Amino acid sequence: MKIEAITLREIHMPLVHFFETSFGRTYSRRILLVTAHCEGVNGWAESVAGEGPLYSEEWIEAAWLTMRSFLIPELVGRHIAQAGECFSLMAHVRGNNMAKAALENAIWDAEAKQKRQALWKLLGGAQREIPCGVSIGIQDSIEQLLDKIEIELAAGYRRIKVKVKPGWDVTVLERIRSRWPEILLSCDANSAYRIEETEHLREFDRFNLLMIEQPLWNDDIYFHARLQKQIRTKICLDESIHNARDAQAAVELRACGIVNIKVGRVGGFSEARSVHDLCRAYNVPVWCGGMLESGVGRAHNIALSTLENFCLPGDVSASKRYWTEDIIEPEVEVSRAGTISVSDEPGTGYRVREDLIEKLTVRKETLTAGAVLQR
Repeated sequence: MKIEAITLREIHMPLVHFFETSFGRTYSRRILLVTAHCEGVNGWAESVAGEGPLYSEEWIEAAWLTMRSFLIPELVGRHIAQAGECFSLMAHVRGNNMAKAALENAIWDAEAKQKRQALWKLLGGAQREIPCGVSIGIQDSIEQLLDKIEIELAAGYRRIKVKVKPGWDVTVLERIRSRWPEILLSCDANSAYRIEETEHLREFDRFNLLMIEQPLWNDDIYFHARLQKQIRTKICLDESIHNARDAQAAVELRACGIVNIKVGRVGGFSEARSVHDLCRAYNVPVWCGGMLESGVGRAHNIALSTLENFCLPGDVSASKRYWTEDIIEPEVEVSRAGTISVSDEPGTGYRVREDLIEKLTVRKETLTAGAVLQR
């Protein structure tokens, strides 16, 4: 398979409802899409780099320049046997996992289409239905949060995750548990706490949570291991896990009992599978986290979630929770049983709406082995 050209484009999409974490509040998304043009087949992917360097050091402007100047020149013009080869071709560039992931994943999609195979099968998936949860951001009031939880439970979602931060945590969890004592409930701190707040975090134990996600520093494993020894609630690591080495260190140090795998955070499908396999070997369950993706990225999350050890409900939810109109057809839908069924169609099983994408595009650049074509 020859990688003939790669197109970068930025689109803007407003969210149906704002989404707030400990980083701040988001009303709309700047989304970086990648198209890999491979011998008559186009593979699509999405960089999950944010509007600013908040969740990680990467953000959309840096990702675009890194792809354009360093990563794409290593790929265009090359003949490869399989998409997984892209991982080693880009390995000399340190970090920049979200940029690498978008490029590698677009080529995985192209390979699946060329082979007339479903992407989830090409990845080695085993589950034909994936269980779904939802992530609900910080709201203007607890009552507003409770109303949203009620709507999502009525829609069939199997796990509720709420964002927490100092000042929006214990009282919130108390109100949720008093109303729904038995639901599968977790919380996500996005690194909002410090090890000195261990006594406060120990209060979370009384809420029978599935997990507390990334309570401490985004780059830390050691202090999470110290914290895990002092609380009963399982810690789930997200931002701290960038590769399989990080995952191995975390599970061997007992810094967590659960791992969140975000394909963009770990650099693409190849490393995501390695993290998955490592955690499976240690009997540590994993689940797929979300990054407010459009349907393109959401479809990739669905494919990844079919791997065997994705045994907890992930953040892969319906398109309509985020977008008035998504850029794929059909849109992602969740059954009343709280699951998504996977398709046997080639690639992701979702058709990219190129006409709508063109309308939403604010900049676009195509790179080939010999020239850069810009418009």
